[in-house]
Amino acid sequence: MNTGFEFWDYFVFVSYAIVILAIGLWVSRSKDGKQKSAEDYFLASKSLPWWAIGASLIAANISAEQFVAMNGSGFAAGLAIASYEWMAAITLLVVGKYFLPIFIEKGLYTIPEFIEKRFSTNLKTILAVFWIGLFVFVNLTTVLFLGAKALDIVIGTGDGSLLFGSIIGLGLFAAAYSLWGGLAAVAWTDVIQVILLIFGGLMMTYFALSNVTESGSFIDGMAYVYNTVPERFSMIISKGEIINTNGQDTWENLPGIAVLVGGMWVANLYYWGFNQYIIQRTLAAKNLREGQKGIAFAAFLKLLMPIIVVVPGIVAYVMNMDSGVFDPETIDQSFIGVNGMIANDNAAPWLIKNFIPSGFLGLILAALAAAIVSSLASMLNSTSTIFTMDIYKSFINKDADDKTTVRVGRITVMVSLLIAMVIAPQLGSLGEVFQFIQEYTGIVSPGILAVFVMGLFYKKTTNNAAIWGVVSSIPIAMYFKVGPKGWIDSPLFINEPFMNQMMWTCLATIGIIYLLSNLTSQDEDPKAIQLKKGLFKTSPDFNIPAFTVCIITAFLYAFFW
Repeated sequence: MNTGFEFWDYFVFVSYAIVILAIGLWVSRSKDGKQKSAEDYFLASKSLPWWAIGASLIAANISAEQFVAMNGSGFAAGLAIASYEWMAAITLLVVGKYFLPIFIEKGLYTIPEFIEKRFSTNLKTILAVFWIGLFVFVNLTTVLFLGAKALDIVIGTGDGSLLFGSIIGLGLFAAAYSLWGGLAAVAWTDVIQVILLIFGGLMMTYFALSNVTESGSFIDGMAYVYNTVPERFSMIISKGEIINTNGQDTWENLPGIAVLVGGMWVANLYYWGFNQYIIQRTLAAKNLREGQKGIAFAAFLKLLMPIIVVVPGIVAYVMNMDSGVFDPETIDQSFIGVNGMIANDNAAPWLIKNFIPSGFLGLILAALAAAIVSSLASMLNSTSTIFTMDIYKSFINKDADDKTTVRVGRITVMVSLLIAMVIAPQLGSLGEVFQFIQEYTGIVSPGILAVFVMGLFYKKTTNNAAIWGVVSSIPIAMYFKVGPKGWIDSPLFINEPFMNQMMWTCLATIGIIYLLSNLTSQDEDPKAIQLKKGLFKTSPDFNIPAFTVCIITAFLYAFFW
C-alpha cells in the first residue's frame, strides 16, 4: 500500500518531464540557421530508422485509451479484449507488406493525399475534413479526458477537482515540443516514452500481482488470479459465457470467432493502415526497408501489450471479489460512477493509487503520462499535417512556401488543442470507454476501409463509385445498428454485435463500389494503381520477425482459446 507521493516520486516524475522536453526541443532546433521545410516538419526529413519507427508506432498507439480504458475493459470482461492487441500484430505485418510499399512509392505526406492521387480532390477533401473532426472531437478529447481522470484519481481524491487542471497540463506538455519540432520531435521523444511506458507498465502489473495474495509473491499472484477467474482468460468466448461488471454479455462486443475472421480485421486494417497519426511515422522512414523493419518491431511489441493494458484490470477485478463473487454492493466505492454504474475505467488508476509503493509511484505515473502525452503529440502533429497539406495548400494558398506551411501547421496544433481542452471536461462518464470508442468509430471506418482497399487493388474502381460508396456506408452502418427488428428477418443483419455489423457494412460498401464501377465502365480507371512486379517482395529483415510474430500469436490463441 503506498503512502502517497514522496521525494523520489516527485524527483522521477519531474526528471521525466525535463528529459522529454529537453530531447524534444533539441531535436526541434534549427540547424545552421536553416529554415525547416515542410518535409522536415511533417515527415521528420524522411530520416527515421526502424527502431525509432517501431517505438513511435507503439507510443502513438498506447494512450489513455489503452492504459486506462483497455484495463477498464479487462476489469469488465477479461482477457478477450486483448484481441485488439494480438490481432493488431498480424495486421501490422499485412500493412507493412501490402500497403506501405504503395504509400512509399507515391511519396505521400498524408493518407488523404493518396485519395487525391487515386481518385479526386473532392473525395480527398471529404475524408480530410472527416479525419480532422475525428482527431479533434473524438481522439484528442477522449485521451485528454481519460488521462486527466486518471491523474485526478492518482494524485487527487477522484472528485474531479484536478480534472480541468490536468487537462490543461497534459495538453500544454504535449504541445511544448510537438508544436515547434513537428514529427521529428514527436518520434524521437517517443523512443524514450515507449521504454518508460513498457517498463512502468510492467512494474504496475508486477506490484498488482504481488498484492493479490497474502504471500506477496508475484508467481503466487499469477496462479491465484488465473485459478480464481479462469473464464476471464478465454480469448474466444461464446454467447452468454462472460457477463461483464455492468450486466452486459461480453459476446456483444467480442463475438467469438469473429475476432479472428470477422470485423476485427475491419477495425485493425482501418486503424493501422489508413490512420494518419499512426501511419505517418512509417511515411517518414529512411526507405521502404527501414519502414518495414520498424513495423515488424512494432508487431512484436504489440504482443507484450496485454500484460500492461489488460492484465492489471483483471487483477483489480479479482481484488474486488468477496469470497469468490463480484458484488457491486461491496465493491470499493471509487468504482461507483456518478450514474450508479460500475466505473470500469477506474481500475488502473485505483491500482496505481493503492498498491504502488512510494518510490515507484513517480515512475508509474511517468509511464502513464508518457502514454498520454506521446499520443496527444502524435494526434496534434497529424491534425496539423492534414489541415496544412490537404486543406490549406489545396484551397487557401496553393503557392505557400515552406515557412508559411510550417507556421500554419503550428497554428493548427494550438487551435486543435484549445478546442479539445474546452470539450474534454464535458465528456463526463462514458462507461467502458474503450468499447464505446470502437463501436462508434466502427460506424465510419468500414466505408473508408472499403474505399482504400478497392482503390489499391481493383483497377476499375472509379471516383464516383468511391464517393457513393463512402457516403452510403454511413446509412448502411446506422441501419445495422439501430434498424428495428422485422425489416430484414435475419440475425446476420439486425441486432448483431457491432463487430459483425462492421464486417457487413464493409462488404456491402465494397459491393456498391464494385457494381457502380462496372456499370460506369468496363475499362481500367485512368488513375488505377499499377502494381509493379516485385513491389510486395520483402527482405529477410522483415520476413523472419514476421514469421516469428505469427507463430507466437498462434500459440497465444491456442493456449488461451
